[in-house]
Amino acid sequence: MINENLPYWLFLGKAGDLSGVKEHTIYRIFEILPGLFSWGTIFGLVALSWLRPTWAAIFIIVFVLFWISRTIYLSFHLRAGYRKMRAQEKIDWLSNLPTANYQPSTISSWRDIYHLIILPMHKEPLEIIRDSFFALMKTDYPKDRMIVILACEESAGEEIKITAEAIEKEFGGAFFKLMVTWHPLDIPGEIAGKGSNETWAAKRARQLIDELAIPYGNIIVSSLDADTAVFPKYFSCLTHHYLTCEKPTRTSFQPIPLFINNIWQAPAFSRVFAFSSTFWHTMNQERPEKLITFSSHAMSFQALVEVGFKQTNVVSDDSRIFWQCFLYYSGDYYVQPLYYPVAMDANAVKSFKRTLINLYKQQRRWAYGVADIPYFLFGFIKNKKIPFGRKFSLGFELIEGHWSWATASFLIFLLGWLPLLLGGQEFSQTLLGYNLPRTISRILTIAMAGLISSAYFAIHTLPPRPPQYGKRKYIFLVAEWFFLPFIMIFFTALPALEAQTRLMLGKYMGFWATPKIRD
Repeated sequence: MINENLPYWLFLGKAGDLSGVKEHTIYRIFEILPGLFSWGTIFGLVALSWLRPTWAAIFIIVFVLFWISRTIYLSFHLRAGYRKMRAQEKIDWLSNLPTANYQPSTISSWRDIYHLIILPMHKEPLEIIRDSFFALMKTDYPKDRMIVILACEESAGEEIKITAEAIEKEFGGAFFKLMVTWHPLDIPGEIAGKGSNETWAAKRARQLIDELAIPYGNIIVSSLDADTAVFPKYFSCLTHHYLTCEKPTRTSFQPIPLFINNIWQAPAFSRVFAFSSTFWHTMNQERPEKLITFSSHAMSFQALVEVGFKQTNVVSDDSRIFWQCFLYYSGDYYVQPLYYPVAMDANAVKSFKRTLINLYKQQRRWAYGVADIPYFLFGFIKNKKIPFGRKFSLGFELIEGHWSWATASFLIFLLGWLPLLLGGQEFSQTLLGYNLPRTISRILTIAMAGLISSAYFAIHTLPPRPPQYGKRKYIFLVAEWFFLPFIMIFFTALPALEAQTRLMLGKYMGFWATPKIRD
């Protein structure tokens, strides 16, 4: 049964959404905490390097050792996740569907499962949208079980209308249903962006689904980016996991995003970031108890309707929908890794300078997922049925993750030398002061060796090399990984710190759509 009487705190976007002084103050404190932790760490280490340089040096060495230990630990997860991904690609999922052990008692055949595919579009060129639709066409799942929605923004101008008309004309009869929806501009209370556009489209889809009398539990909704090109067995793999999952309507399904659609054309900085993001999400597939939805993902349409659809007043809607479900179902909601890839675009436009700017803005938008922290902390107060163990595990993972995101690069590559600079001659003449730079350098040298492993997996993840690129291109693909320390400071830590600072000061961000251009 669909519950229309949903709690107000399930749809909070910021402290200003609360009118009560007490609740507003509590939520505002939660918004301040992430930035306070990060800035407190940075300024605290500066002060400690001046007042107690020995303590600061010990903290830095311990942190760097912790960081490299975790890096080594996660590298094993990367290898395991990569092997499983390649194995999953070889399985004939469609042939296995008739013999699968179905968990939902309401489903007698895999053919009862429909896929609702939402592709939100802003100002992407026709070429990119067509490639995404061609990828859908190449999948092995029956097209008469696919409902595809091209969710367009009304504010995007005339060009998007031409693109939508071209898609309707070319692919109109290719699927069970193809809908084009138009998300209006300036709906009160909304942040114009992917989440609000998707919700508008999903509500239009619900009207169609009700007319067709398809049970919500028989529909898997895939939230894809406009540039997402699914691999051929994606929907059969997803269907198999949905049918065999213990709680399919209480589970989201996360593929591995490979940012490789335009990887050969992307500049070196963008490539390193693209592969780093892919590696991070591949590693996280090995930690399902800590997994949170990101970018392209799937879930039961029943769950999406029961929680009132995605929030329309947040920037990071892809992760927020997990927390929304987690709070609504009192912690009885999970994310299952698919170990199956989808292809997406690396951040790249024609201008190198503009690519760097866009890369920074994209990372800042991703880092603004820090706004989930006050949301779930406030939700934990309101919903006391959630088991403490799940609260603590997921909460600590997210808080520590955003703290490390904003501070680790500074601590390792910049602030590690502060005790020598601020500690005075007395500290520099101690044994610890003498050995501090050597110790950190040796540890980082060991860490740099791990870049070879990253380069190896990057090369093996690449799509076929276009003929215009010679074999020498592979040399650059390996060498560019040594830019990583510089990249981590200016394009990882800084945008994360800015996102947390904006949240801390109440200077809330809006949604920024990454421009997508292919040569």
